[in-house]
Amino acid sequence: MSGVFESGEISGMRLSNRFVRSATWEGLASEEGAVTPALIETMRRLANGGVGLIISGHAYVSPEGKAGPWQLGVYGDELVSGLKTMSEAVHDVGGKIVMQLAHAGRFAPKALTGCPPLVVSDFEGLSKSPRTEIASQEIEKLVRSFADAAARAKAAGFDGVQIHSAHGYLLSQFLSPIYNRRSDEYGGSVENRARIHLEVLRAIRNAVGVDFPVLMKLNCRDFAENGLSLEDSVQAASLFARGGLHAIEVSGGMLDGGKLSPSRPGIDSEEKEAYFSEELKAFRKAVDIPLILVGGVRSLEVAERLTRSGQADYISMSRPFIWEPDLVNRWKSGDTRRANCRSDNLCFKPGLDGEGVQCVTAKRLQAKN
Repeated sequence: MSGVFESGEISGMRLSNRFVRSATWEGLASEEGAVTPALIETMRRLANGGVGLIISGHAYVSPEGKAGPWQLGVYGDELVSGLKTMSEAVHDVGGKIVMQLAHAGRFAPKALTGCPPLVVSDFEGLSKSPRTEIASQEIEKLVRSFADAAARAKAAGFDGVQIHSAHGYLLSQFLSPIYNRRSDEYGGSVENRARIHLEVLRAIRNAVGVDFPVLMKLNCRDFAENGLSLEDSVQAASLFARGGLHAIEVSGGMLDGGKLSPSRPGIDSEEKEAYFSEELKAFRKAVDIPLILVGGVRSLEVAERLTRSGQADYISMSRPFIWEPDLVNRWKSGDTRRANCRSDNLCFKPGLDGEGVQCVTAKRLQAKN
């Protein structure tokens, strides 16, 4: 079994350690989704800080799939040059970077996209504002947008891509019985609800080749009434692994009012950490591809225990790296204190205010000193 500071490999992508920066909306792209110097510097700091694999903030694959302001985009060829500059900044300091590909679906605001949000199923009670249910013939266009985005990521020098199917975004909506009430070949059974994922995976394979690393972020559960169950998620994961997926990042929960549940505040003890670790065990039994665990890890001891036991192949973190992009190097140097992150969830408000996601608590402490 491997420790967190041992090297790893995902489909030929060599990683210096087992730490992953989970995709985090940075709020630093331009209004058109283009890379900015501030975004490049954020990636560079993470790579310099020792993160083995950086996963970019969710990059929208088509204009109508944009989730929020100042979000990274990968919907057009004109964005590739800036993306290439960003990947080169990571590679110049020895890092690896994967692009997360996303479509917000029902969470894409009309104020930003200019059109009603796309939904898997439009039903009474879904929303007070208009929605557009995806017609069967439009799914092919959606699948192509993911494949084209993956081709752009490869052209921009990224080391791989991650398909976003968590937290209630569009592909997650297809898997979730809450949102998927279709009666065609994309609704009903797990196999049908997972059909679009396999089509996206095949299309990406055709666009980038069979060896280019393709990962997926997947809800283990929706943690909502009548939502995706652990059993269905594990069954879907098995289908994806057999379909050629290279690794799965196990997450969970749904966006609700702009917040992710169960993204938990006040993680101040080891007992509160790694809150998807029990669900991860079911994935470990069902698939033999690398598993990345995200969700509440704050201490080196927990990360080391999960990888040494073989339960997780990689440990993914989001909020701790907002305060400490150099956390991995700190731990490796022998300073094994818990991550400074207070899990207070204050870090995203500056992003919504146009200042970029940042640790409010750290800034307050620095001001006092």
